[in-house]
Amino acid sequence: MSVSTGSSPTTGDVVDLLLAQHEEVRQLLSRTQTGGTVANEAFECLVRLLAVHETAEEEVVYPALRSIGPEGERVAEARKAEEAEAKQSLSDLEKLGVEGRGFALQFQAFRDDVLAHAEAEEHEVFPLLRRSLDADKLESMRTAVERAEKMAPTHPHPHGPESAIGNLVVGPFVAVADRVRDAIRNVRS
Repeated sequence: MSVSTGSSPTTGDVVDLLLAQHEEVRQLLSRTQTGGTVANEAFECLVRLLAVHETAEEEVVYPALRSIGPEGERVAEARKAEEAEAKQSLSDLEKLGVEGRGFALQFQAFRDDVLAHAEAEEHEVFPLLRRSLDADKLESMRTAVERAEKMAPTHPHPHGPESAIGNLVVGPFVAVADRVRDAIRNVRS
């Protein structure tokens, strides 16, 4: 199972990377609604992408937003609240499975929430980062996000830490467990 659909740019800053990931999320959301094997594979990729994406944002993007000042703090807290709800919903959907009773209805609500969250980031978070931080900082944040994603859990953990420090302490252990679980699933399929 591959997370990427190949749309992530190999150059650019953190905003470019996150925008490309948002496009990947949109594609996976769409493919999950098709049903059958394609939907199951797309949903597995979506789960993994969202888990690593949101963890990296918690570790890198939101602390940078908070450093901007009160506006950044307000925006970071609003996005974190949305992500906490999304983690729980995604965890519930993962337990239910694509073929599970009620999945389509729950997935539609989740999809709408994820798209609204992405729009909020694209219209509030990303412009604020670009206005407030210099190009070197935005490029170094990209590198930090990429590193964080490599160490991030691959499944939602709604009761796990939601702070950068909590993710740094617990995240690698959970990530190893998730990656073992992923490998076992791949061997069984």
